[in-house]
Amino acid sequence: MSATGETKAMTPPDIRMRKGQTPLVCLTAYTTPIARLVDRHCDIVLVGDSVGMVLHGLSSTLGVTLDMMIMHGQAVRRGLVRALMVVDLPFGSYEESPEQAFRNAARLMAETGCAAVKLEGGQTMAETIRFLAARGVPVMAHVGLTPQAVNTLGGYRVQGRGDDAERIRRDAGAVTKAGAFSVVLEKVPEPLAKRITAEIAVPTIGIGASLACDGQILVSDDMLGLFSSFRPKFVKRYAELGDQADAAIAAYAADVRERRFPAAEHLYANETKAGGVT
Repeated sequence: MSATGETKAMTPPDIRMRKGQTPLVCLTAYTTPIARLVDRHCDIVLVGDSVGMVLHGLSSTLGVTLDMMIMHGQAVRRGLVRALMVVDLPFGSYEESPEQAFRNAARLMAETGCAAVKLEGGQTMAETIRFLAARGVPVMAHVGLTPQAVNTLGGYRVQGRGDDAERIRRDAGAVTKAGAFSVVLEKVPEPLAKRITAEIAVPTIGIGASLACDGQILVSDDMLGLFSSFRPKFVKRYAELGDQADAAIAAYAADVRERRFPAAEHLYANETKAGGVT
């Protein structure tokens, strides 16, 4: 608690110090209502570029813009009190140069109030991560399956199998040495994720990785059963809200067509009742 009695929000150093401790709980959020729900339970809330697929109906994350990330980041910021807010740098906003990355990361932080940004890539992004960290921009790195590179990778395939494991290990080591305060490991073999977690000095956050990771993250709409276009193996459904919503909408439509809604209790009388309530 702060001196004013307000809840203290998590910070990147707080997350870094959780290495090897109680696993970090992480979920995505793109709207204020979902942010309010997850804030009570999460250490990190990620405004992910997955918003493009989940809320905007895009076929990949490649069409997501910086303006979209800022808009959703502002909405999420209004719903958070405790959790660390991280916002994705979208495709094309940081790859050109460290200077480009800093300009766009600074804009994200200034306009959304986020405490950190996330970017994809390993060894090739180490220089950029070092540049950002030296200038006050905390960076969450992301290696393994990197969705923004889906065309280069040939799809959403598991990364790091066989001889390719060394590439992922080098990526994780490079971003850690460059100054990332945590590393997302996506869709890599379990033994590899476990080994990387033991080797690097910052927390690993797994998504399709290993129980041994220092934390786990899922897309909220996946785990709540709201997104049904596809379901990766690593997703566990904790609810089926999509089915419940469909049933509720069907019931509403039937009530309207059969003139069962609105009923008397949903309508307003012509006269004011005692006490002034109509």
